[in-house]
Amino acid sequence: MDFMKPFNIKIGYGANEVTLTILPSDDHHYKVIYYGAVLGALKYDQDCWELIEQDQLEAGDLPYYQHDVNSGNVNVILNPATVDEIGEEIEHILQTEED
Repeated sequence: MDFMKPFNIKIGYGANEVTLTILPSDDHHYKVIYYGAVLGALKYDQDCWELIEQDQLEAGDLPYYQHDVNSGNVNVILNPATVDEIGEEIEHILQTEED
């Protein structure tokens, strides 16, 4: 696998399952895309996944995600538990592709 190529993951979020697109970057950051917008970004640092602060993140051509209560989409919030779950899924995909 090209480690710079976007890939999708699924995470459990409450009673729902949510599909997220992950955009790897060459500085080992992973943008999390939800419904065509940047939800946030993660990095692996000292044996744990951390959320990159939005002011340190370049969204590029994509807007930042803003939840619309009328959209019917799950309002995903990148709290520590969600960051860990996304990070575990990223690790799983990367490890699977190395084998």
